[in-house]
Amino acid sequence: MIPVKSYAATAPTSPLAPYEFNRRAVGENDVQIDILYCGVCHSDLHQARDEWGGSQYPMVPGHEIVGKVINVGSNVTKFKVGDIAGVGVMVDSCKTCKSCTSNLEQYCLEGFVGTYNNKERNSNEITKGGYSTQIVVDEYYTFKISPNLNLAAVAPLLCAGITTYSPLVYAGVKKGMKVAVIGLGGLGHMGVKFAVSFGAEVSVISTSPSKEADAKKLGATHFIVSQDEHQMKQYQGYFDVILDAVSANHDYTTYLNLLGVDGKLMVVGLPTHPPALTPFSIVTHRRSVIGSCIGGMKETQEMLDYCAKHNIVSEIEVIPMQEINNAYERMLKGDVKYRFVIDLASLK
Repeated sequence: MIPVKSYAATAPTSPLAPYEFNRRAVGENDVQIDILYCGVCHSDLHQARDEWGGSQYPMVPGHEIVGKVINVGSNVTKFKVGDIAGVGVMVDSCKTCKSCTSNLEQYCLEGFVGTYNNKERNSNEITKGGYSTQIVVDEYYTFKISPNLNLAAVAPLLCAGITTYSPLVYAGVKKGMKVAVIGLGGLGHMGVKFAVSFGAEVSVISTSPSKEADAKKLGATHFIVSQDEHQMKQYQGYFDVILDAVSANHDYTTYLNLLGVDGKLMVVGLPTHPPALTPFSIVTHRRSVIGSCIGGMKETQEMLDYCAKHNIVSEIEVIPMQEINNAYERMLKGDVKYRFVIDLASLK
């Protein structure tokens, strides 16, 4: 067993606090990673506070992990000691269903095993995530990370990055297309970066006029205030693809009306209440609403390689582990541009 330091939630209402536990010994297919950085995803907060239900405690959140390989199993071929490796939202799946054999492990028909707050497939142990000093993962579910990028800023690519890259690729975003991103936060800012890099004309739709300068800095051509009826009317039927990265409760119909014929509303935000949707807004222009969940192993590695080639990383604020509770409160207020990343050196 491998002793590990971490921060964990012990109940929905408790702050995260120091917690020590043991990782499993390194198996023949495993990689042991000394965690350098872990991004802070809004889903960490949701699950730590049991806002989605089903939370299991003590919970060690974190699924945007970058670190250095310090040990490998006898069958491991992808990594050697000293390599930089990443771990994202999942650490296991059935590997045999139609989704898994099609490189779509995120849609595993048995359900993928999350990096934290999920039961391991072959034991009763609950997975524990990256708010910790080390992790042991099957090499299949680890990613090769370029050492040439800012490693702290790479960490959020393992969730926020692939969550926005995958739907834009699926929607066929390319040069000449018109793409809008709703919400300029941890997800939205990555959606803007990717859509711009794919050659699209990119617009940002936001409730906050103050975000216009940041949107333009990220490469957006247009900025639309969603509460400005005149502006919204100007863009009726304008877009080919809209990436909806908003988890606040909102009306899908409002944004569907901004799409042209065959337009796609790609949904990655998770509102707590079912969004309103008028069928006429779909059938009159053959529009579609399409959900998307992270990406499979193959696509995530492709995304990481694309980011290394095009020098794309997240906009981050690095914090010590001891600041996580304050970071959660700031995240709730939208007081971060655009992703917190924990420096695990503060825990070692």
